[in-house]
Amino acid sequence: MIAAGGLGTRMASSQPKQFADICKRPVLLHVLDAFLKYAADIRLVVVLPEKLHREWQSICQKHRFHVQHQLAIGGPTRFHSVKNGLKHIPDNALVAIHDAARPLISLDLISRVFYFAGKFGNAIPAIEVNESLRITDHAMSSPLPRQRIRIIQTPQCFKSSMIKNAYNKNYQESFTDDASVLETEGERLFLTEGDRENIKITHPADLLVAEALFAARRP
Repeated sequence: MIAAGGLGTRMASSQPKQFADICKRPVLLHVLDAFLKYAADIRLVVVLPEKLHREWQSICQKHRFHVQHQLAIGGPTRFHSVKNGLKHIPDNALVAIHDAARPLISLDLISRVFYFAGKFGNAIPAIEVNESLRITDHAMSSPLPRQRIRIIQTPQCFKSSMIKNAYNKNYQESFTDDASVLETEGERLFLTEGDRENIKITHPADLLVAEALFAARRP
């Protein structure tokens, strides 16, 4: 499932970030390309705001993307968008839920999360922190032990019956990703190695970084 329900307001652009071009191809198509390279027969669910469905269909026509995929309607938060998307996922599957704003997803990472989710029930990619960290409390601040801190990425992969059951609840502000939803069920999370190139497109400068990384990958 590709969670593309946001409008990318921090990009300071009238165009949704999932439709922004990187190397002359929209971000969302790069994401779909990666999962199709992993498995040509993979089932794809794309969650988009309803008002963007027609534009997305035009993008698919323009770029000759004719792979069958299910469109779901995005909600007011990521939680609601994923909850809508899960309605299209069968109970006896492994589902990888990925942010559409991460177009540099690698085949190694996709393979890793599917493998460990099949083995442990879930797999959450994470990377170590290089920078020094401090937590603030008004005018005061204190250091955090970066050795114990991890940056969480997507795709987060789950046995579908487990994550669908976890999403059968009301929204809470603490639900920042799918792992935080599953955790409320008392499930233990399995962290696996993420990928530093798996950056999230959030600000305009991120597009430039992504362009450079894609260019470096070209044979």
